[in-house]
Amino acid sequence: MTNVAFVALACGWIIGLGAIGACIGIAIMGGKYLEASARQPELMNALQTKMFLLAGLIDAAFLIGVGIAVMFAFANPFK
Repeated sequence: MTNVAFVALACGWIIGLGAIGACIGIAIMGGKYLEASARQPELMNALQTKMFLLAGLIDAAFLIGVGIAVMFAFANPFK
């Protein structure tokens, strides 16, 4: 395998594992939000604000990984 092939595989791993991690993180957070809002409905609005803030941060971490993978894919020094 050439160096270009390894870069392509690394980009796939970065995007794939980042997507899996973000999906699992948001799923766990959503489940905990539902549990917390079922236990204390009066805190639902405050918890919802925090949940959406954290969902944005989790997605931002995934998109940073996508940006790094795209940078590796198009700015490949091995070409």
